[in-house]
Amino acid sequence: MIFISVKQNRILIFGAGVIGSAYAIKFIEAGIDVTMYARSNRFKTLKENGLQYNEKGVVKSLKVKVIDTLENDDVYDFIFVTVRYDQSESALLALKDNQSKNIVTMTNNSIGFSAWLDIVGERLLPAFPGAGGQIKDGILYARFPPKILIAAMFGEISGLVTARVENLAQLFKTAKLPYAINKDMKAYLITHSISDIALVGALHFENKIIEEKTARTRKTAHRITFTLKMYLRAIQKAGVAINPSVFKIVLKCPDLILDLFFMMWLRTKMVKDMLLPDYANNANKEIVQLNNDLLKFLSQNDI
Repeated sequence: MIFISVKQNRILIFGAGVIGSAYAIKFIEAGIDVTMYARSNRFKTLKENGLQYNEKGVVKSLKVKVIDTLENDDVYDFIFVTVRYDQSESALLALKDNQSKNIVTMTNNSIGFSAWLDIVGERLLPAFPGAGGQIKDGILYARFPPKILIAAMFGEISGLVTARVENLAQLFKTAKLPYAINKDMKAYLITHSISDIALVGALHFENKIIEEKTARTRKTAHRITFTLKMYLRAIQKAGVAINPSVFKIVLKCPDLILDLFFMMWLRTKMVKDMLLPDYANNANKEIVQLNNDLLKFLSQNDI
């Protein structure tokens, strides 16, 4: 009898925050060879305690390979970059000389891929995660919303469905993770960045976190409505498709209806968590850079 061995994918998750940790758990549980890259206290915690996470109120721990130094000849089938947008360029610079051929950037982007391509070239495979949550006292509290709400999104910059895109899709299937292949990742990421700028940005005023009582007002909700419509119209003028197209509903919907919808959203537990200082301060750094880069992108297109 002849046994045909199936090649085992080697994955590096570069960034051990919420997104990296959430995907690491799913991939490890699916039997995939996963290594995590972490620094400082997070490296020490993972090394000593494993990957700790909360599952239905029970804290569990998963053994994980973790490194804090990456050699250039330490090659992986896929490197997932799971850091905030404001940290993405420094992360890619750290990977510049590594010989791995596929670098999957699972983060926001509001300006396009030129700067990233200058660093890692055609190895770049843009993506966006379909997970969220937070880490409290070293323990991950992950959220994987239903696919109908959000799924991991990825695709080639060219829009072609290549062999590596199909291989990545197979990886997500193996881990039973919801995903979708998107043929215009630039448009998708810019559109998504606008939603984050509007939603997260509304919870800050003059770079300070607003109070929970203020967050629930119509004034805050209308700030979201106004920002969404303004930027969605602007990117259309710049020739960027609204992607996913469901966001076009925002432009057709009366302000009053949108304000009421966002007032309800502003009362959810998700928003309450987003107002926590650690979460809010980190999120605000990302939003500030996303907004600055989006304005730069629009000015380059005379908008």
